Amino acid sequence: MFIADNWKDYEVLDASCGEKLERWGGYLLVRPDPQVIWDTPKEHRGWAKPNGHYHRSAKGGGEWEFFHLPKQWEISYRLPMGRQLNFHLKPFSFKHTGLFPEQAANWDWFSEKIRTAGRPVKVLNLFAYTGGATLAAAAAGASVTHVDASKGMVTWAKENAAASGLGDAPIRWLVDDCQKFVEREIRRGNHYDAIIMDPPSYGRGPKGEIWKIEDAVHPLVKLCARLLSEQPLFFLINSYTTGLQPAVLTYLLGTELKDLGGAVDSQEVGLPVTESGLVLPCGASGRWSAG
Repeated sequence: MFIADNWKDYEVLDASCGEKLERWGGYLLVRPDPQVIWDTPKEHRGWAKPNGHYHRSAKGGGEWEFFHLPKQWEISYRLPMGRQLNFHLKPFSFKHTGLFPEQAANWDWFSEKIRTAGRPVKVLNLFAYTGGATLAAAAAGASVTHVDASKGMVTWAKENAAASGLGDAPIRWLVDDCQKFVEREIRRGNHYDAIIMDPPSYGRGPKGEIWKIEDAVHPLVKLCARLLSEQPLFFLINSYTTGLQPAVLTYLLGTELKDLGGAVDSQEVGLPVTESGLVLPCGASGRWSAG
């Protein structure tokens, strides 16, 4: 399992009865988690006094209940090279805060690959959300093309870049449908040394384009393989809500990148839980690397 265990500003304190108790900087949040199917005593005192609690509705969705929580606050993460990334957080629809902390395991992995590559590295980040992977790649010295269909998410990512001292980094910010962008890049003859994607299970592009992962992810990986440079460094696929198993990610990457050599390593991604000592599963990641 790829474990994100280097956080100082974030912590899963406990998990029970379909929920997890998290520390985000100086604030405690209780949020639902479909992996937490066990019923163990909620002995941590934070359960009784969170700053925010997301309540699921029996009809679907849910809503936040807040207790002395600011509309926005900031936490930081330090990469292995020592560079600090800063993220603006704010609870919004469907339980999210604007950051997936488990992805720090991948930030550590690919930032070191970029830093030690010994050459300029161009990275394409698709479904790039609020920019965690973009910032990690840019901090390691890469030039990054950040693509997301949501204008609001791209704006948020730019704010995170500025907060991290990366406002002037070589990052191209694009609001676009990811597959259509990739198709245009192929026609333009552009290439990238590394590709990162975190596709949703279902989504819509800026012009109403429908994305269904079971139909679209393999064709997209196939297209992206054509964008890789003559000396590709890595290809990363993340799967959280999609439920794709590590073996599926290994097959996707291994099938489409077999002519490039290298190796594929796909595993669950997890976060340590302080109270119990277990590791909470948070989806899976597939990593292809040249060596």
